[in-house]
Amino acid sequence: MIVEALGKENMRNLTLDAVFGNTSATRVLLFLQNYGEAYASRVARTYGDMAVSRAKEQLDKLEVAGLIVSRMIGRSRVYEWNQRNPTVAPLRDFLQSILDSLSPEIQRCYFRQRQRPRRQGKDSVMRSIPSHDHL
Repeated sequence: MIVEALGKENMRNLTLDAVFGNTSATRVLLFLQNYGEAYASRVARTYGDMAVSRAKEQLDKLEVAGLIVSRMIGRSRVYEWNQRNPTVAPLRDFLQSILDSLSPEIQRCYFRQRQRPRRQGKDSVMRSIPSHDHL
């Protein structure tokens, strides 16, 4: 289950799992809707009890189905919505309605992760490019 909550939200997740095929697919789709892009280890880390291999498997299935596309950023494969697929917009609307209906506690736990700023003192890409000011 996405959450270990009581009452209606548990039933809603069972329904979503039936619609999307399994809990992993539901989790990956909600993650993508909320954050806009995903890579397997981040999805798995968000939910805690999901293996990275399972997250990757679901992302790959969604890519084969044409719902998402991927690109390499460094050594990581990053997935995002395939805007050319006509079924993506209505799917995203549906997923957003699900996210909006989740309790604030669940939203905070899974869907409001802080995006950490760059570590202090770490070179940025621009600082690592030599300046031509001295020429």
